[in-house]
Amino acid sequence: MTLHAMIDRVTDRIRERSHDSRSAYLAKIARASQDGPARAHLSCGNQAHAYAAMDDKVDMATTRKPNIGIVTAYNDMLSAHQPFERYPDVIRAAGRAAGATVQVAGGVPAMCDGVTQGRPGMELSLFSRDVIALAAGVALSHDCFDSALYLGVCDKIVPGLIISAATFGHIPAVFVPAGPMPSGLPNDEKSKVRQQFATGEVGRDELMKAEMASYHSAGTCTFYGTANTNQMLMEFMGLHLPGSSFVNPNTPLREALTVAAVQRAAQITNLGNEYTPAGQVLDERAFVNGIVGLMATGGSTNLVLHLPAMARAAGVIIDIADFHDLSENVPLMARVYPNGLADVNHFHAAGGLGYMIGQLLEAGLLHPDVKTITGSGLDSYVREPKLDGDTIRWEDGARTTLNDRILRPASDPFAATGGLKQLQGNLGRGVIKISAVAPERHLIEARARVFQDQESVKTAFRAGEFTEDTIVVVRFQGPRANGMPELHSLTPTLAVLQDRGLKVALVTDGRMSGASGKVPAAIHVSPEAAMGGPLARLRDGDRVRLDAANGTLECLEADFDSRDAAVFDPKGSHEGLGRELFAAFRANAGPATEGAGVVV
Repeated sequence: MTLHAMIDRVTDRIRERSHDSRSAYLAKIARASQDGPARAHLSCGNQAHAYAAMDDKVDMATTRKPNIGIVTAYNDMLSAHQPFERYPDVIRAAGRAAGATVQVAGGVPAMCDGVTQGRPGMELSLFSRDVIALAAGVALSHDCFDSALYLGVCDKIVPGLIISAATFGHIPAVFVPAGPMPSGLPNDEKSKVRQQFATGEVGRDELMKAEMASYHSAGTCTFYGTANTNQMLMEFMGLHLPGSSFVNPNTPLREALTVAAVQRAAQITNLGNEYTPAGQVLDERAFVNGIVGLMATGGSTNLVLHLPAMARAAGVIIDIADFHDLSENVPLMARVYPNGLADVNHFHAAGGLGYMIGQLLEAGLLHPDVKTITGSGLDSYVREPKLDGDTIRWEDGARTTLNDRILRPASDPFAATGGLKQLQGNLGRGVIKISAVAPERHLIEARARVFQDQESVKTAFRAGEFTEDTIVVVRFQGPRANGMPELHSLTPTLAVLQDRGLKVALVTDGRMSGASGKVPAAIHVSPEAAMGGPLARLRDGDRVRLDAANGTLECLEADFDSRDAAVFDPKGSHEGLGRELFAAFRANAGPATEGAGVVV
């Protein structure tokens, strides 16, 4: 199938925009790989330190077996990462069987946004991405590894690991998932109880019962938020094995896929004939494919921040206009909560990513000729893994949807576009996701209520202050102000107002969770208020117009441009719970339009 004209056009402009930075990047990784595996050049003393505690030290010192480094985000605070506890033992055994040696190169931090929502810790969340990249860089700085296995799933972890994998782009990289937990309490029922709690209809005991029934075992949370969007992305970008993203933890197929990932990591090193450096996989076509996957699945808006940062690490420059133009031409093929009632297990059973990739390839909406860890382009990702005894064989996946209420063909989608819109106007530049927003709410014009933090919004709600259509503005939530926390804990409050018949919308220089959906939200507004951005000039009562159809975000007051900007007061957001440690991150964070990065 001929490549769609817009896919071609967006890719070409990214390539042209990135020419100098990408050329310099490729030259850098070529220099790093030209002498072959660096381990061969270590002194005897260096090597003795590196191998001292290994059972396989003789192989390490005397043979040219590939040495695979594990970078792990294991902890048992995150249900998605708890299965990684036993992965190193499985990987070591699989490595020996594949003629390789294996070491845990290092660990990286991994925080759970579900625990920190609405709490001070959420103000460290976005910056944890950069800390993860730095920590993974420290792990790989020993220069002992011929390829790397990255164990990570959740929100900032995968983007941080990608930034490191790209920085060490001469080293082949294979990402190894853990899979989603089995389905529990349906997500729409959980959401209903949250709204009932927000209005006082049920008590905390009923809320806790619902939450525990939803988040109930090891594995990724089953809604289609940032964590599961990350897993989709790794498959669309060719860094997972085909069909591996949504296989449940602690199953025979899950373990066999981990073993297969080790085997592949051993095959693609610079010691053999299939050398596949990560930096060559992570080119502009891979990032375009990832954005197409984001739009076709209705994925998390957090990736609009993460993908530009990830791409910059590989010398690729992405702009939010690229997201907008791709969204306008990519159909929405999936309905997974919060965009529908199904969870990711239902999506996987309906045909999953293999079906979707096949459909998008046939429609000319994906680059088929990319380099992936399979070595055979994106066509291999329409296949799915099956167990044959203890080993895996890949066979053709579903060619028709197995549930058209969850997954539809590209020719008959849920919506003609991906539902992500760029917003521009005198309030700045941001994005809105409308794939779960009712069409009659795509245009909201109302008076603004301006708040400096999300708790103040909840206080006003409890006081009964919202009695008319309202644009809720929460400013001073950008990366330079307080680390750009997610404002997901506002979702039940705003949803209650909407269900009461009011037209409401959120406008913020902060983030919303990948699990947010039906309330229109203009997010990532840049320049941020703390840097004198336009949101700092808004006042209570201003008429504000959010028009997703036309992509505009404007204050309608005649004197708006001539006003003085409110000044950010850091009191209450720069101290406590480790926030003091991140002052340098806040001071150096880039704008949201470029990924809000510190290290890239």
